[in-house]
Amino acid sequence: QALSHHHASTASSHAPIGVMGEHVHKAGEWMLGYRFKNMYMNGNRDGNSRLKTSDVFARGYMVAPTSMKMEMHLFSLMHAPSDDVTLMAMVPYIQKSMKHKSRGVMGMRRRFTTRTRGIGDVKLSAIVKVCENEIHQLLLNGGISLPTGSISKKGHLANAAMGRMRLPYPMQLGSGTFDLLPGVTYLGHDDALGWGAQARAVARLGENRKDYQLGNEYGASVWCSYECAAWMSTSVRLDGQLWRNIDGFDSDVSARAVPTGDPHLRGGHRVDLLFGINLFGTDDTPVKGHRLAIEAGAPVYQHLDGPQLETDLIATIGWQYAF
Repeated sequence: QALSHHHASTASSHAPIGVMGEHVHKAGEWMLGYRFKNMYMNGNRDGNSRLKTSDVFARGYMVAPTSMKMEMHLFSLMHAPSDDVTLMAMVPYIQKSMKHKSRGVMGMRRRFTTRTRGIGDVKLSAIVKVCENEIHQLLLNGGISLPTGSISKKGHLANAAMGRMRLPYPMQLGSGTFDLLPGVTYLGHDDALGWGAQARAVARLGENRKDYQLGNEYGASVWCSYECAAWMSTSVRLDGQLWRNIDGFDSDVSARAVPTGDPHLRGGHRVDLLFGINLFGTDDTPVKGHRLAIEAGAPVYQHLDGPQLETDLIATIGWQYAF
């Protein structure tokens, strides 16, 4: 128990801030958390090849997306009713903006930007400790995503005279369906070194009210960390993601005008390399229980069912307070 408490009270005991649901608390503990995630996409890709805007137009589209920025404010609350089970709720507030170019014919604007913002899908989950010894720990993750994010956002597209129209799938804030969130997490810790791995998935349950279903998602991470001091550690992480195309379609979204409106051009897979720093308030400091962390990186490989905007930068900064 003393070793387990020590591991929970140092910086390297925590996974990088970009990993969700990677630890349990002692019975009766609470944790408040806030994460700010920024993702930036620039330029189009089909498979492994980058495309120019002219290449997108050459495929018959009237509009081509050129870049996108997504910001998410994620608020979380964790509580442990026992030493082996921790419950977690997460509420995201999302802001998205996407820049476009058009052919500029028939009254179309040459350049325009669409924007959305609002609450995303709320997630409720449980983290269950399966086994633990002085070095290793195995956790099971299970949860559900609630369809609280809008799938009906509208905006002005290339021809502003047509009024506000339904925005394509990447600009919506939720899935519109109840989604299962299974996962498993392994953690290791020995002196100044920490390491871990996590596998996760998002399984969609049925079609939403707009007659489509976002593709299932699968992910896996491996990481290691080094404790420079009891209050600070550094980390490196590889994160792989795979996501499927959309089943069905929203009849109010055009699949021919812009690639983002085509449900068959939403799948892909990607591997990110990320570096992080953890700062932790140890028991003998005035900031006991507080954690401040940052993680940032970029893809080292991505293959997209395009034309589709490629990801160029991912960054997460977060604060947590356990009491």
